[in-house]
Amino acid sequence: MRKLRTIMAPIAALAIIATACGSDDTADAPAEEPAAAAEPAEEPADEVAATQGGDITFHMVTHSDDGPFWSVVKRGMEAACEDTGVNCVWLGSNNDPGVQVQMIEQAIAEGSSGIASALASPDQLVGPLQEAVGNGIPVVTLNSGLNNWQEIGALSHVGQDEIIAGRGAGERFNALGATKVLCGRQEESNVALEERCNGVAETFNGEVVSQFVGLDADQTEQTNSIAAVLAADPAIDAFIGTGPVIAMSGLAAANDSGRELLGIGGFDMTPELLGAIDAGDVSFTIDQQQYLQGYLPIVLLYLNVTNANTAGGGQPVLSGPGFVDQSNAAQVATLVDAGTR
Repeated sequence: MRKLRTIMAPIAALAIIATACGSDDTADAPAEEPAAAAEPAEEPADEVAATQGGDITFHMVTHSDDGPFWSVVKRGMEAACEDTGVNCVWLGSNNDPGVQVQMIEQAIAEGSSGIASALASPDQLVGPLQEAVGNGIPVVTLNSGLNNWQEIGALSHVGQDEIIAGRGAGERFNALGATKVLCGRQEESNVALEERCNGVAETFNGEVVSQFVGLDADQTEQTNSIAAVLAADPAIDAFIGTGPVIAMSGLAAANDSGRELLGIGGFDMTPELLGAIDAGDVSFTIDQQQYLQGYLPIVLLYLNVTNANTAGGGQPVLSGPGFVDQSNAAQVATLVDAGTR
């Protein structure tokens, strides 16, 4: 039987405080006849069964491709489900919005207690999530959805402001002396990736070329596509990939082409990318702390379902951005190895 550990601790603490306060009021009262011995408790106070959470099932529906990024999101979800004692269903659509719509409809049909959903393709996903809210199912968006979660009627959004993250990257390329940046995208219709490139363009002093260059699922094709763009435009002197795998593809493409770029950047992390940063082959990556994007939506849904809580005051809960460069790559790599970054 699963137990509520950290959640029950504050309740136990309150009970102890209440008992202590009550004893002060009766310290001078006349003595009474001894009471009969109480029956022993069936279960210690710190081992309360998680019966409240056991009947709750949350669905997390994403555009996950089961790669290194989403595996960390999933671990965050699993940890939150264990901590709160609820049942959770992970549904990844492998970057297919149509499949994700079907998964949301599946969660609604199964009577989900709450849905946490990424919103990479809002034109197709807003409607089904509005339907969930209309059926009394609370929704929290994660990862993608910063601009649309309120339209849905979601409780909150957990993720990174992609424009702000991109702006930071643009400033980094300015410091590196770059004049033209290729911003390579690994998904063609993901608005969050487009926003990352748009953010770079807002602060970068030179020119930014934003282009879809192939899916992470075929890294060889992705590398060849980036190399072709570099070969066609000798003025490009920097590259940023809007994900960790595509950042490594950019490094491989530059090496294969014999191009000495002034800087290579990425978003999110893998052990390979962190190793390249530590070695000085990649300049930086932007960390949106995706473990939190799996963990926090479950906690927010749980508190809403069990205690009618909402958090954020009408604002999203931001999980990033943070920068990882050669100064801290080794330290962060140990947390990546643990599966939480």
